[in-house]
Amino acid sequence: MDKLYTPGAIKRIREAHGFRLSKSLGQNFLADKNTIERIMEGSLIGDEDLVIEIGPGIGVLTEAVAGRAKKVIAIEIDSRLIPILKETMAEFRNVEIINSDILKTDLIKLIDDNPGYRGIKIIGNLPYYITTPIIMKILEDRVPADSITIMLQKEVADRIRANPSTKDYGALTVAVQYYCTVEVVAQVPREAFVPRPNVDSTVIRLDIRKDKPVNPIDEKLFFMIVKAAFGQRRKTLLNALSAPGWMQKHEIGEMLDGLGIDPSRRGETLSIAEFSRIADELWKRRRNT
Repeated sequence: MDKLYTPGAIKRIREAHGFRLSKSLGQNFLADKNTIERIMEGSLIGDEDLVIEIGPGIGVLTEAVAGRAKKVIAIEIDSRLIPILKETMAEFRNVEIINSDILKTDLIKLIDDNPGYRGIKIIGNLPYYITTPIIMKILEDRVPADSITIMLQKEVADRIRANPSTKDYGALTVAVQYYCTVEVVAQVPREAFVPRPNVDSTVIRLDIRKDKPVNPIDEKLFFMIVKAAFGQRRKTLLNALSAPGWMQKHEIGEMLDGLGIDPSRRGETLSIAEFSRIADELWKRRRNT
């Protein structure tokens, strides 16, 4: 039998099960051996690892992961794919298939229920329309994983790994880089999928930090400031941070001057460290009023 990543195998499986792709779920199956091999190499999956796969589809990536990891938990939202997955993964005793919405799945409990593995890796080919909520859920919930290796739209990957003062740098950049370091695993052309999407993709590995690059006094306030700074990109920092009403505009200006940060700068020019300094100073001033 052909490997699952071949277009012929994908077509045969779809026809045998009468499976029609769901546009609303953004279903595109990876059909490129080289990309799969690069994902396997770049994800650093070991033979003592537990791997949680998001959106396995018909099992194209699951097949490769199962041959390398100690156990794979494949979480698929589309109930129509469950019998297909059970068929394509029948030979693997280390694959558990769960029909669930990843955004409603308690990943911490899932990991707690599967103790004793050397490492925890998360992997997946994410639907483009829901990429950011999935990433932020994993990070904000403090899921105890070592890394997240994901295929996502190239433009989103560019935003995640951007540097300050570039067009791609934004609130998502700051949030992900606060929690993770970012490594590019592979660039994937649209021709590598069946059916072919309208955009190219990038595979990145997010290594979850043990120690954050900054330690703001109030993490919630830190992210509120980041959100405010990028809320309207053309606004100066002075105007953007005055809008929420934390302090009077002239007080915001004095605070920024005191930090050595020009109030006329814009949010996209600030480093994570500068956002943290602003958050800490604002916290102290509000506390003393």
